[in-house]
Amino acid sequence: MVDETGFVKKGDHSVGVARRYSGTAGRIENAQVGVFLAYASRFGRALIDRRLFLPESWAGDAERRAKAHAPEEVAFAAKIAMARDLIAAALEAGAPCRWVLAGALYGGDYRLRRMLEERCQPYVLAVRSNQPVRFWTQEGLVATDPRTVADDWPAENWTTLAAGEGPKGLRLYDWARLALPRAAEEDFERWLLIRRSRKEPDKRAYYRVFAPKGAALAELAGAAGLRWTIEECFERANSDLGLDHCEARSWRGWRRHITLVMAAAAFLAKPAADLARSAFGKANERSPARAAAA
Repeated sequence: MVDETGFVKKGDHSVGVARRYSGTAGRIENAQVGVFLAYASRFGRALIDRRLFLPESWAGDAERRAKAHAPEEVAFAAKIAMARDLIAAALEAGAPCRWVLAGALYGGDYRLRRMLEERCQPYVLAVRSNQPVRFWTQEGLVATDPRTVADDWPAENWTTLAAGEGPKGLRLYDWARLALPRAAEEDFERWLLIRRSRKEPDKRAYYRVFAPKGAALAELAGAAGLRWTIEECFERANSDLGLDHCEARSWRGWRRHITLVMAAAAFLAKPAADLARSAFGKANERSPARAAAA
């Protein structure tokens, strides 16, 4: 899973800081932005890589760069390009990965989708409601967008499925999917996936999907629902370990602080994952049918 998070700063000397809207603060503030990669399984999750976003105002200012010790080889890169690099590096390092997940900022990047498809790497990537989509009908090729597709779908197209578990139990939504032009690889399919609130049907989320052939709608819904776990990684790292409490102003200082916090968070995630794995095994021993389903 890839996403970004902000680090609010009082002054303007910390490397990469700029005036921008900060979701962390809920307003425009001086803030740094980091793009992060997280890994999740049924037993736990942890942050596994990071990049500090260096705005153009910093990248082209030699004096500010020198004061913050920003390496000469680090040039301006858009956040979506940084996300592609993080994902590619993890895959090349051999990280086992059933699905790549990301929000609409990254899911709308066709270069990311193309890179993953060339690697035969399945993904469930959120996209905006006006993201162009094309599909075939008996009348020919149709060009439209996810919002229009969802508006026109009849009630029988929707299926209620869980998007994982939340604090109050299963998170149930209505789901539907539409086949998109076939992938170049015969063993894969492309889909437009749509999630709809059961209480407020106008509240919807949209996804572009590249999936193994025959993947069930329930599996796609479950994968889409996992993306929120990176937010849990941020919340725990901030509250328990001070991810957002870096006092250093330099490039190296930021990287050292973030790296040490991520290492500590991974260390804490390991025993929790072991306990979850043990509990899962014991539950399967008590229920052979459940074990067979798993």
